[in-house]
Amino acid sequence: MNAAGSPSLLTMNSGSSSLKFALFVLPDTATPRRLYRGDITSIGGDARFRVDDDEGAPLLSRRLPIADHRQALKEVLAWLSEQAAATQLIGVGHRVVHGGRRFQQPLRITESVLSYLHALSALAPNHQPPCLLGITTLQQLRPELPQVACFDTAFHHQRPSVEQRFALPGRPELEEVRRYGFHGLSYEYLAKVLPDHLGEGADGRVIVAHLGHGASLCALRQRRSVATTMTFTPLDGIPMGTRCGALDPAVVLYLLQQGMDAAAISELLYFQSGLLGVSGESGDMATLLQSRREPARLAVEQFVHHTVRAIGSLAAALGGLDALVFTAGIGEHAAPVRAAIGKGCEWLGLRLDDEANRLGHTRISHADSAVSAWVIATDEEQMIAEHSLRILNHHPHRNT
Repeated sequence: MNAAGSPSLLTMNSGSSSLKFALFVLPDTATPRRLYRGDITSIGGDARFRVDDDEGAPLLSRRLPIADHRQALKEVLAWLSEQAAATQLIGVGHRVVHGGRRFQQPLRITESVLSYLHALSALAPNHQPPCLLGITTLQQLRPELPQVACFDTAFHHQRPSVEQRFALPGRPELEEVRRYGFHGLSYEYLAKVLPDHLGEGADGRVIVAHLGHGASLCALRQRRSVATTMTFTPLDGIPMGTRCGALDPAVVLYLLQQGMDAAAISELLYFQSGLLGVSGESGDMATLLQSRREPARLAVEQFVHHTVRAIGSLAAALGGLDALVFTAGIGEHAAPVRAAIGKGCEWLGLRLDDEANRLGHTRISHADSAVSAWVIATDEEQMIAEHSLRILNHHPHRNT
C-alpha cells in the first residue's frame, strides 16, 4: 500500500505486561486501512517486539530488555518514526476495558475523563491500570496528539434493565454496581460483519463465544447485545486463562475470615485461577490440549462444560438459538474445544461438520443443522480505528 502523505492513526491495547498496537492510514474513504500490526510482550524483562505488515508478513521480531510501558511506547514510536515517516500521525485510539456508568460511547480523552477512569481501576485491575499508564505516558511523550477512549462496556449499554441490575438496594454507594459486560469492541465488530456470513440470519438469535485468555459469551438479537456472561468486572462468567469466572461471593467473605487480605484475594482470583489454577500447569489452552496430565484434562473439560452451560443460559434469554459464532484465540484456533462445545449443544439442534471444524472453515455446521455454527476472526483494532476517526473528525487536530 502506498501510504506516503496519508494521515495515520495509532491504536493501542495495553495489558499488564504487553502492548499491542496497529497503525492505520486514513484514505479518502471512510474506512481506515491497517498498515502495520504489532506487539511488545513480556514487558519488565526480556521483551519480544514483533511487527507484521497489513498482509500478515513479518517485518520485525527481536528480543530486547524493556523495563516498563514507557520504554515500550518509546520503542514503538521510534520504530514508527522510521518505518511510517511518510504518514502524518493525527491521533491515538485506545481500548479501555471499563467505562463505568458514565461513558457509553467513544470519546476524546481529557483530564476529567482520566480522573473517572482511574476511579474504575479496581473494577478491572489487570486491564485498566496499564491502559491508563499507556495514555498518560503518551501524553508525556507526545502531548500534541489527541487521544480517544473506546470502551469495552459500551456495546452492552442498551441491554434490558433486568440484565443490567443486580438484586441490590438502590443506595448511593452502589451506584456503579451494575452488570456492565465486556469484550464489547469484539462483539461490535462481529455484529458488523455477521451479514457477510449469515445473510438475513445475522439479525436472528445469535450467540458469539469470544474464547481467549479472557473469555465471555454474548447473546445478540438484531445484532444488539441482549445478555452476556461477564458482569460487574471481567472476572465473572466462564473460567478463563487465569481468572476463576463466576464465584459465590461468600467465597470472598470466607477467604477474608481465613486471614487473606483484599490484595491476596485479587491475585488469587485474577491471576492464579482458571485454566492455570485447575491444571497447575498453564493458562494456555494449546498447551493443555497437548498435555497428558489429568489436571490439564480436567481444566479443559471444565472450560467446555461451563461454556456449554452459558450457551444454554443465553439461548434461554434469546428464546432459542439460530447461530453460534466462535471467535478469539481459542474460538478461532482450538478445533477440539469447538468440537466438544458443539457436542454439548446438540440438544439445541446443532450438528457440527467434523471435517469443516478440523480444517477451520468459516462454517463448521452441517447444511441441515437447525443451528448453524461459524468461526469468524474478530478485529477490535478496526473498531477502535473507526470510532477514533469519527471522534477526531469532530475535533480540531494538529498534524505532526
